[in-house]
Amino acid sequence: MPTAVSPLLQESSSGAAQPRRKMRLTATLILLAGLTLLAGCERNEEKPKPGPPEVTVVDTLQQDVPIYDEYVAQLNGPVNAEITPKVQGYLLRQNYQNGYFVKQGQLLFELDPRQYQAAVDQAQADLAQAKANLARVEADVARDTPLAAQSAIPQKQLDNDVANQQSWEAEVKAKQAALANAELNLGWTKVYSPIDGIAGVSNSQIGDLVGTGTKMATVSQVNPIWAYFNISEGRFLKVAPEISSVIMGKVSLKSVNNSPIEYIQANNDPYPQKGYFIYVNRQVGTATGTIQMAAQFPNPDAILRPGGFGRVRFQTSLSKGALLVPQASVIEVQSLYQVIVLNGENKAMFRPVEVGERVGTNWIITKGLQPGEKVVVDGILKVQQFAAAAPELAKTGIPVVPKPYVAPAAAAGSN
Repeated sequence: MPTAVSPLLQESSSGAAQPRRKMRLTATLILLAGLTLLAGCERNEEKPKPGPPEVTVVDTLQQDVPIYDEYVAQLNGPVNAEITPKVQGYLLRQNYQNGYFVKQGQLLFELDPRQYQAAVDQAQADLAQAKANLARVEADVARDTPLAAQSAIPQKQLDNDVANQQSWEAEVKAKQAALANAELNLGWTKVYSPIDGIAGVSNSQIGDLVGTGTKMATVSQVNPIWAYFNISEGRFLKVAPEISSVIMGKVSLKSVNNSPIEYIQANNDPYPQKGYFIYVNRQVGTATGTIQMAAQFPNPDAILRPGGFGRVRFQTSLSKGALLVPQASVIEVQSLYQVIVLNGENKAMFRPVEVGERVGTNWIITKGLQPGEKVVVDGILKVQQFAAAAPELAKTGIPVVPKPYVAPAAAAGSN
């Protein structure tokens, strides 16, 4: 027989289930609201189509442009005198300051002179003895000459006297030469500078035994100073006719220079003094295919020093009516060049070009552009990305927002 449920228990059970149904309904409503909101966000986050890229443009410039060649150069003095003693001896003193300017004939080093002074004294004594013997035989000849004429003495005796005189005359000359040599050796214990120039750091210390194989120091002539550089054989052939007229003595090398030579120092600062060519070497290097040239520069303050590296720069030609664009506007891909040109509707198109010399921050365009055409300088990557996204516009022109290009202040004044 089924057990009867109390009305109170039924009411209690029904009251507990009702809140659970309400909670499930609320959760369902919240989930639906979230999905609706998420869908709305996705619709709101649709990316807008990009507008025309912003670029800077510049007009193609036409003007006469001087063309310069530039080469790495190394400085050296016209004369670099290796100071080497001519005699052996112990170094007593150094009479100059390392790295200072010295004059021709200035005393640089002194060696111990005592052994050479002793040699001079010995040579002087030997010469005096030879002169005394010569005087004795000269007296014999003077005495015996009239006696032999009178047959008072045998002629043979006079002949012996004359032979002795000639022998001692020769001995005197030999002793004089020995004395002169000894005096030279004594003098060479003092080492003098053969030129005006900068004396380097001494390689010898006080007390060192130095000799004819010892390079004690180097004195370099620095005013003027020479800059050596190598040019290719192809470049040389362009000026070979002028050089040939120089070496044949028809004109001077300085007279064929169309412009002075500029020296750019290692810190990229131009050296204030201008130079000129002084020589071309006799042969083309078989290993390098280049020929050596040298330019001379005034250097009164010894700013430039031997061994220093820099660059020489000089004008080689004049390009008349050249078309110039900034180097930043030229796109190079596998030795092919192109620029982005704007038409009258502010649409950019890629155009292949041929390039010439680089002139400062600009580039000469030899083919593909006309004077006054506008080319893109900044924003090239934006145009390329836009073209990749819309390739159909690459043929008809990509719309852009152009702004005038302003060259950097430092580059604006460069050649």
